[in-house]
Amino acid sequence: MKQLVLEDGTVFHGEGFGSERESIGEVVFNTGMTGYQEVISDPSYCGQLVTFTYPLIGNYGINRDDFETVNPAVLGVIVKEHCDHPSNFRNEETLDSFLKAKKIPGISGIDTRKLTKVIREHGTMKAMLTSSDRPVEEALRILQDTPLATDQVKQVSTVKPYVVPGRGHRIVLIDFGMKHGILREFTKRNCHVTVVPYHTSAEEIERLKPDGVMLSNGPGDPKDVPEAIQTIRQLIGQVPIFGICLGHQLIALASGANTKKMKFGHRGANQPVKDLRTGRTYITSQNHGYAVDATSLTKTDLNLTQISLNDQSVEGLEHQTAPVFSVQYHPESSPGPEDTAHLFDEFLQRIEKDQTTLKEESSCLSVQI
Repeated sequence: MKQLVLEDGTVFHGEGFGSERESIGEVVFNTGMTGYQEVISDPSYCGQLVTFTYPLIGNYGINRDDFETVNPAVLGVIVKEHCDHPSNFRNEETLDSFLKAKKIPGISGIDTRKLTKVIREHGTMKAMLTSSDRPVEEALRILQDTPLATDQVKQVSTVKPYVVPGRGHRIVLIDFGMKHGILREFTKRNCHVTVVPYHTSAEEIERLKPDGVMLSNGPGDPKDVPEAIQTIRQLIGQVPIFGICLGHQLIALASGANTKKMKFGHRGANQPVKDLRTGRTYITSQNHGYAVDATSLTKTDLNLTQISLNDQSVEGLEHQTAPVFSVQYHPESSPGPEDTAHLFDEFLQRIEKDQTTLKEESSCLSVQI
């Protein structure tokens, strides 16, 4: 038997599955009805215990195709019921065996609806997933003495640059905890992608002569990666930039805006977002616990382009003069709707427009000389 102990003293008892090890992290919830494999392997969940609100998890097993990273960084899985005998033509192993192999603990048989209500009422908080043999008072003392990590991006970013070759536009992708879905979208468009670590300097990136720079998703507080903020500040105006999730927040900070921690964040595959330019609404996949402060945009060169229809939070930004734009959600889905995959095409179109402008300026300069 296992127990989930929240820092406010709330305790849930259930059956253990996956790894037997203890785990301490921030407890959050995801509202997706499917896509648990992509969620568990999403690097943006680094440092977190994920509660699935859908009552049955693991019913179609684990397969080789739906991973978003090779080594998951999630610290625990919390479910109402996990399936021991999955049924799907792509199934290769059970959720339990996968979590055991990756040393990720899980707990099942608890009231996930009640847990979700606690998080919605009190906000995300620290929690410990441990054996029922450990006294609750002791677990609470450990929670009180254990700070949450602030180096999640460092934990999940690539250590060395690497190339995914292609014949199209040359993209430098800064990896803050990149989902493989982003790479899939670029390779689908025949781009030549160079993936670099989160702390890569602007000078190193410019030396790669990119046509555009992609800022990936990632875990944690964007203010915990100040080196990335400085890099982006230097790149704005020099090269087209597209930011997703954490990358979106970093663009805001680099432009002089502010970010704030949300009460319980957006994590799911059915989040409605309105484009203020067209009036169109998209259903999006999201996973973030921080958001750009809308009131801080007035002192920047950023325009608000999209908002969440659930809470009016910032979902899209565009620079007023530079070819820079960003979204808070995940246009690569994985899991989720593919309504916004066209944003990758829009990014490439901005690159082509920027290249055309540079050629025209160079031609005019030649004529003047």
